Amino acid sequence: MEGSLRTFFITAYEFLLVALGFLYWGIVGISISLLSFFLSPLLPKKYSKPCGRFLLKHAFVIFVHYLKITGFIIIDDQALNKIQAYKGGAIIAPNHIALWDAVFIIAKIPESVCIMKGAILRNPVLGGGAKLAGYIPNDSTPQMLRAATEQVLQGEKLLLFPEGTRTKKHVQWINDFQGAAALIAKQTQAPIIPVYIRSDHRFFEKDNSLFNKPKFPLRISFEVGTPLYFSAHDTVKSFTETLQQNYLKILSKPHALRRIQKTRI
Repeated sequence: MEGSLRTFFITAYEFLLVALGFLYWGIVGISISLLSFFLSPLLPKKYSKPCGRFLLKHAFVIFVHYLKITGFIIIDDQALNKIQAYKGGAIIAPNHIALWDAVFIIAKIPESVCIMKGAILRNPVLGGGAKLAGYIPNDSTPQMLRAATEQVLQGEKLLLFPEGTRTKKHVQWINDFQGAAALIAKQTQAPIIPVYIRSDHRFFEKDNSLFNKPKFPLRISFEVGTPLYFSAHDTVKSFTETLQQNYLKILSKPHALRRIQKTRI
């Protein structure tokens, strides 16, 4: 009986902390969006982008600290500091295991320009800060590619998930890569910096219920790989395949947080 009661209180406490996390995003997201609504028409682009990225960085950093303090996650993200050493344009290309991957990366690399769903940019809670920061919507592929290429040529670090969406539940390691990263690398000759994300649970993965509570703390690690360059002998198709094989090779290696294949019933 004591054990059951203890389990009940622990579960209730953890759901309360999850609810507080969502409440934080509701309050902070709306506040940043309102602030962005007033700042956008007043600030020229050279000031609005740093302002938006400053706001998002601090919102993300506070959230990550909250996750750590409450014992939700144990995160090894020190490898992301290596990306700061790269000068000039670059394409930061992580695999995409969960909804909050971009939060962890932007908290460490706030100057990065994120390609994100247009629906999120239009969301009144989440979109205001992203618009102010100059993030790129993916509604129109040609427009997205053109805007992303321009940003990289201007020396920006572009955050792009080669899978295009979160890794699907039935997939062992990663979804098939899309060609956007290779095409931008071809046009800019900028390096693609692989980022390998691992976790011991599929919390916030695609099509996974938020009520499917994992055992906390979640463990998440980030590994930064050797930059890859588009060569004169590559095609977009061949380079995309090379890139995908690189991730499959690294992510399939034995690791404490290696993705486990779910058995279908």
